[in-house]
Amino acid sequence: MPPASFLFCSDPLRPGRPDPGFAHEAAAARATGARVELIDHDALLAGNARAALGRVGEGSAAYWYRGWMVPPDRYETLERSLAERGHSLLTGVDAYRTAHELPGWYATFDELTPKSVWCSLPTGAASPSSAALARLAAPLGPGPGVVKDFVKSRKHEWHEACFVPELADTARLSAVVARFVELQEDFLAGGVVLRAYEPFVAGGEARVWWVDGRPVRVTAHPDTPGQAPSPPLDAVGEAVRRLGCRWVTTDLALREDGAWRVVEVGDGQVSGLPAGDDGEALFAALPAA
Repeated sequence: MPPASFLFCSDPLRPGRPDPGFAHEAAAARATGARVELIDHDALLAGNARAALGRVGEGSAAYWYRGWMVPPDRYETLERSLAERGHSLLTGVDAYRTAHELPGWYATFDELTPKSVWCSLPTGAASPSSAALARLAAPLGPGPGVVKDFVKSRKHEWHEACFVPELADTARLSAVVARFVELQEDFLAGGVVLRAYEPFVAGGEARVWWVDGRPVRVTAHPDTPGQAPSPPLDAVGEAVRRLGCRWVTTDLALREDGAWRVVEVGDGQVSGLPAGDDGEALFAALPAA
């Protein structure tokens, strides 16, 4: 299998080097024989694709992106700008959005993941009204819930901006959602998601890395690098293959009743590896175009 090509984020202070957060990964990718180019993540987020791609060489190459998260609209800009230079992305914007944002993957995993509802909310908009949130939460029924956006939660502010002890308590629900929206500020992704709360046992989450429907790596979640459970993958694998995205991750946790549940799905290009894993085995499993 020929080596793949990667676009890594560059160091904002030393643009000719990979971002420190991905330097070990870029070295590991090169060790597999991969072509590695650098792009300016800050310029991409600012909408300046010309500056972002200033260090990408000429010719025609099909790339995997590997770096910090990119909003889907900026990812589309990246894809279009690469195409103008004769290059392409191995994960197109539609596939990126499908795996990266909960509304894209939820229906495929609905039997394997906590029940969820959502509403779109533009960045900078006010939090939804209490009445709107009550209507949104109604299909989840009574019981506790979790607040997040289309991509991330604020689980480190658990009681303040994540966990709602009773979704039918509209005042408390509104307060948690409002605080979540306030803290997310310009990083609010897509809108507000409400998820039914499911209790999981201690022991961390397993992050499974899938390439073309195959599980190529099972690692710890970056938040719990010392804990790496080994969940069964048959049912999840069927869902991943139905999703149809080439490089994705699934985070799995064991519910207290013994059922393994999909906590999150992500695009593999922007999913984090746990500390101490340089990704060499992962990059070796990624095919070229």
